[in-house]
Amino acid sequence: MWLTNDLLLHYQRCPRRSFLDLYGDRSLQKPKSEFLLKLQQDSQKYQQNILASFSLSEPKYRRGDWDAAAKATLELMRQGADCIYQGVLLTPADNLKLPLLDLGLEPSSENYELAGEDVYEENLVQQVNNPEHNIFLVSNPDLLVKHPGQSNFGDWMYIPTTIKFGRRPKQEYQIAGAFHALVLANVQGVLPESSQLILRYQKPYAINLGKWLPRLQKILNECIETLLSTQTPEVCISRQRCNLCRWYNHCYRVAQSQQHLSLLPGVTPSRYEHLQTLGLTAVESLASANPTHLEPLLGETVAENLVLQAQSTVHNRAILKSTQAFYDGDFLAASPIEIYFDIEAEQELNVDYLLGVLVVDKVARTENFYPLLAENPGTEELIWQQFLDLVGTYPNAPIFHFSPYEADTVKRLAKLYNTPASQVYPVLARCVDLHERVTAAVMLPVEGYSLKSIATWLGFEWRDSTANGAQSVCWYDDWLETGDRAFLDSIVRYNEDDCRATYHLKNWLANFLQNARPTLTN
Repeated sequence: MWLTNDLLLHYQRCPRRSFLDLYGDRSLQKPKSEFLLKLQQDSQKYQQNILASFSLSEPKYRRGDWDAAAKATLELMRQGADCIYQGVLLTPADNLKLPLLDLGLEPSSENYELAGEDVYEENLVQQVNNPEHNIFLVSNPDLLVKHPGQSNFGDWMYIPTTIKFGRRPKQEYQIAGAFHALVLANVQGVLPESSQLILRYQKPYAINLGKWLPRLQKILNECIETLLSTQTPEVCISRQRCNLCRWYNHCYRVAQSQQHLSLLPGVTPSRYEHLQTLGLTAVESLASANPTHLEPLLGETVAENLVLQAQSTVHNRAILKSTQAFYDGDFLAASPIEIYFDIEAEQELNVDYLLGVLVVDKVARTENFYPLLAENPGTEELIWQQFLDLVGTYPNAPIFHFSPYEADTVKRLAKLYNTPASQVYPVLARCVDLHERVTAAVMLPVEGYSLKSIATWLGFEWRDSTANGAQSVCWYDDWLETGDRAFLDSIVRYNEDDCRATYHLKNWLANFLQNARPTLTN
């Protein structure tokens, strides 16, 4: 088995994903989405910009031939190449001695607590000593950079460097960096001084190996144990992590067939483990549970919310969460004119390219949508001023939106373009975040509290059912590249539907809270 740094990275995000990557039927994977392809292209462009400042040597090998790749990389290291690009380091797991003292580190009390004393005294896991398993660790750092020092090669050593498109040194990045350092230590005979991360718009980040090697050892143990098992890890849907995974559709179908508890909003992987401990693995059992029995593990608020969420799902109806929601409903009282506001933004270009405004005049019985569109990033200031002029035309109209992003963007654009506070503060004072209101007021039988999930349950339909914010970003990039206005039309249509979905949700929530008034006053 080839245990690569990519497989280890995927294991940290989802053990099931790494198992499927190794053993799964590839025909069950969904094609790469346009947004995922865009992310990969942006990442590659960023990496190429970084690499332009290095003088690179690159080992020659056939893709996927790890043995040949490792031999070619080792030859470049022996020659003393200054910087090796896409090198491959290979070591059998049964030869990998993990005691930190062997790697030049002191066994601190923190390290013993994290990794366990047995990790310092034994090899990786007992299973790897079984010759039938043939586990090889494969490290493929972006760069191996030559530094002064002593190693098997002479008076030089190498330090691994990883280039990531992210902005933060996430744990999974640092574990991967520690993995590169650990395998490299077994190849060159000495632990590198550090493992480097190059992140976007930041100086190189040095990974603290004393901190992360013990954690790596624990994760490696668990990863190998999982991958040597014949049992596919249990499905557990975590939308933030799952959305871009190509196994998502397959796992989602499995979760649906099992009515898996992770489909409930609020049931995170860690909370699911707690619920398993309590024997609550079905929606019905959670719905009938006493929240006080969950409080020691989950806390009072989370326990109450999870039980209410399960009840809402089982009975397929909205459930009022608290009497406070009733009073919050006053913010949703009908006004003669109401504004619904939604933004489309391209984070990589740092531009909000569409400020969509739906003006609902209940007196005149009109609904007019205004797509304030920056046809190129340089016209963002123009559409910002157009937005201020438009909402200023209706100084008493509340401005409804669905997320904190819209209000935060008003603040950002005001600061960026030196807009007077006297013009901005009245706009912010009229903003009403419906996501905040709906999640505070009710539990709904939905799988997530996104606008699309809620509005779809309420019966609203987008004209393009596959459109979403990520697709909008891709359409904008396609417009900038091709000049085809069909892409702009798709963006505008999607944004208008978002505004109308927000309008639909606001009306439903106002009516729901109004109908709840007699119940609360009896």
